[in-house]
Amino acid sequence: MKVARFATDGGEPQFGIVDDEELVVLAGDPLYHGLDTTGQRIALESVRLLAPVIPRSKVICVGMNYAAHAQEMGHEGPDNPLVFLKPNTAVVGPGDPIILPPVHGRIVHEGELAVVIGSVAKRVKPEDWESVVFGYTIANDVSARDVMFADGQWARAKGYDTFCPLGPWIETELDPSNLDIHTSVDGETRRAGNTKDLIYSIPEIIAFCSDVWTLLPGDVICTGTPPGLGGFVDGQRVDITIEGIGTLSNPAKNRDDRTDD
Repeated sequence: MKVARFATDGGEPQFGIVDDEELVVLAGDPLYHGLDTTGQRIALESVRLLAPVIPRSKVICVGMNYAAHAQEMGHEGPDNPLVFLKPNTAVVGPGDPIILPPVHGRIVHEGELAVVIGSVAKRVKPEDWESVVFGYTIANDVSARDVMFADGQWARAKGYDTFCPLGPWIETELDPSNLDIHTSVDGETRRAGNTKDLIYSIPEIIAFCSDVWTLLPGDVICTGTPPGLGGFVDGQRVDITIEGIGTLSNPAKNRDDRTDD
């Protein structure tokens, strides 16, 4: 089942279940109010899809979680899941522009499978991981790559506004263990991989992260990006497709005060 967050012209955000070319409108946020419907149906083409969830607490990301990506970054791979946080102000939805800040160096895309947490969770055992998952969506862990190296830590480089596109919806019925991930820029393949190649599996990631932080409904865990060429610039479009979910597309746009060096 695909659960979308959307808005109509001038309307407040709503939630709905995707049914072919229509949305079956839900009575409230499914993370807190369940999947009761209003009986109303709206044509999918008539709405604007929004980020399917705005985390009230945190976006957790796992770095270097594909061996080939770690190697291309000159890293042997972490001894434990390498986790960091993005602020929820980085989240945008399908079609929203990724605003490129006026910094030196490359801005890169990182297409990833994202886990949406559905319940309060602390010290989850790996065998109980499914009990705390609401569903899955697509994330783009946008990064100012050269800023990462210059700062020596990742908070600024990965935390800019718009640096965490999510969407197009949440798929609640999915086996995440063997999914193709494909990222392209203006139709040219840049990254490709499969979740079967994750160094740390989703059960391991949830167990590790919930030992560090209490996970709350709506928290998002981005599980890592496959290898590939990641740079993009103003005017280009980044498309990320994950098997069983769909495609997340976002254009890139220079911030108005960006200057050429």
